[in-house]
Amino acid sequence: MFVDGIAIKRKKLGEMEVLGDDEAVSVSEENGLEGDYRGKRGSTGFRQVTIISSSQWEAACRELDISRPWFCRRANLCVEDYSFSGKDQGRILAVGDKVLLEITGELEPCARMDEIFNGLREALTLDWRGGVTCRVLRGGEIRRFDRVTFTDSE
Repeated sequence: MFVDGIAIKRKKLGEMEVLGDDEAVSVSEENGLEGDYRGKRGSTGFRQVTIISSSQWEAACRELDISRPWFCRRANLCVEDYSFSGKDQGRILAVGDKVLLEITGELEPCARMDEIFNGLREALTLDWRGGVTCRVLRGGEIRRFDRVTFTDSE
C-alpha cells in the first residue's frame, strides 16, 4: 500500500488543497497535518487525519456511473492497494519512515457528499468506502508515494 495523494483543508468548509508530487506535509501529535484545520488533538484526537482508499472511492463512483477526483471526499490521504473495513479499527499504520497513525474508526459520509452527486453518501456508506479516521501516534513527514504498512508497534 502507498500514499497516492495528500490534501489539506485550511478552514471549515474550505476547499481541499492537493499537494503536488514533490511536496511533503509535516504531521505532529498535537496538530495532525500541518495547515489542516481539523488536525488539533482536542479532547480525543480521534480525527486528526482522514484516509480514503482509491479503490473504494472508485467503486462508489462506478456504482453511480460518475468520475470525480478522490479529494472530493474531503479526506487528507488517499492510499492505493487496500480496502478498509471494520476489522481495521484500532490497527496502526506506519506511513513513510516515521509517521504512525492509529485507525480510530470509520470516516462516515455526510450530506456534503450528496452535494457532489446525489446518492454518493449512500454509495460511500457500504463497506467503509468512505474511509477511516486516525489519531497521530508519532509525527514526521508524509510524501506522495510513501509506503504504508500495518504495524504492531507504537
